[in-house]
Amino acid sequence: MSDFPGAAGPPAAGVPPGNLRRPRRTPALTQQRANYHGTGALAFSTKGEYGVRLMVQLGRRYGLGPASLSEIAADEDLPRAYLEQLVTSLRDAGLVTSTRGARGGYELTMAPNLIRMGEVLRALEGPIAPMICASDSPEHAACARSARCTVNMLWVRVRDAIAGALDSMTLADLVPVHHITLEPRNTASSRAAAAAGESATA
Repeated sequence: MSDFPGAAGPPAAGVPPGNLRRPRRTPALTQQRANYHGTGALAFSTKGEYGVRLMVQLGRRYGLGPASLSEIAADEDLPRAYLEQLVTSLRDAGLVTSTRGARGGYELTMAPNLIRMGEVLRALEGPIAPMICASDSPEHAACARSARCTVNMLWVRVRDAIAGALDSMTLADLVPVHHITLEPRNTASSRAAAAAGESATA
């Protein structure tokens, strides 16, 4: 018997000592990927994915005039009919403008560096809300359990982290620099001041 409690005894007859510490074989089940139930947490839909790709294409064409959805659909291998639905939401949010006619199409309303990705995703997907009780839209009603629920703090922090990441990036971050023309962030105020100066000297 060993001098230490719990220590292994002498090897059994006919069993080589090296076999005593041989690691067990890992069951095949544990070698497979973990199975997840559901579609994945905080996943954006195809609206967000395709809409961002559409905006990137418009960012690359910024300053070159209106771009047709047919060209963008061909470049991105996306259905044109679906892009028509997405561009309507982007236009309603003031991110895209349309021009009719033979040379018509769509273009950004401002330079890519002035468009935050948070604006784009909210226009396409709606408010950022990992849970209904943690929406960043003031129009969403509060949950009846909010006053006594401590879990809400988790969802609020997740929401703020996602919103912070999206709002810290602009469309220009997704477009190669040689493709775009950047404008200063105070463009709107500069144009207003210039207009006021022209009217004063008129």
